[in-house]
Amino acid sequence: MTWTQSAGLLVFFVLVYVGFLLLFENKIIFHPSRYPEGYWNPASTGVPAQDVYFMAEDGVKLHGWFIPAPNAVATWLWFHGNAGNLSHRLDNIQRLKPLNLNIFIFDYRGYGRSEGEPDEQGIYKDSKAAYKKVLEMDTVSVDSLFFFGRSLGGICAVETAMNYPARGLILESAFTNSADMSKQVLPFIPLGWAIRSKLNAIEKIPHLKLPKLFLHGTRDEIVPYALGRKLFEQAGDPKSFYPIEGAGHNDTYILGGAGYYEALGRFITETLTNSNNRG
Repeated sequence: MTWTQSAGLLVFFVLVYVGFLLLFENKIIFHPSRYPEGYWNPASTGVPAQDVYFMAEDGVKLHGWFIPAPNAVATWLWFHGNAGNLSHRLDNIQRLKPLNLNIFIFDYRGYGRSEGEPDEQGIYKDSKAAYKKVLEMDTVSVDSLFFFGRSLGGICAVETAMNYPARGLILESAFTNSADMSKQVLPFIPLGWAIRSKLNAIEKIPHLKLPKLFLHGTRDEIVPYALGRKLFEQAGDPKSFYPIEGAGHNDTYILGGAGYYEALGRFITETLTNSNNRG
């Protein structure tokens, strides 16, 4: 085979791959687990989760859990990561109990008990609906509302913070955009231009004025630590960064240990205190 034939064959395979990517993009990007997969008896684990159903603006029915805390210091609106569904976060929810937070966690369309199929604009609509719903819950106030976005959920949290007020924003294991992530998967084939789902947090993060905490595992095997730092560096003040030493992508809340929870608690307490001091 000549060099020209080899080059032509390579171009052919790249074009086929791009076509496949465009045709099945949402299936490639999103990895939901639908009900009944998961752990759907939270009370058995000591988590007093209340089922909440609500609608996105385009009529898609969504599901979430509201976990109230007695005399909660704040409310955490949780935008979870790509794989699984909200029920796979039960262990993480349990470990957050000492922070005394109300937690509202929801599934994007196509995940868990939520209807529909996920795509970029759809999960933004779902995030908007979750924001409006959490503010309807008893004891929840925008003045003590924190967005928490992990991995893909960080994209949704940033998008929501661009459009709606909150007290603070916490981004864990978050990435910059889909183009940067595609380079991690196929570093020698530039496919960013072909991906319609831009998932572009890095263009939005400089415009957010609310306090921000970034956390990232130093051994993250899915979203490189460098991408988390890149996103942080583009953010405007006030901001802080907490490296989770030795943690990968899915074990941050386990390997982070006491220091991890102290960083979260300190950020929430200081943000609330500083906000109250301003008047």
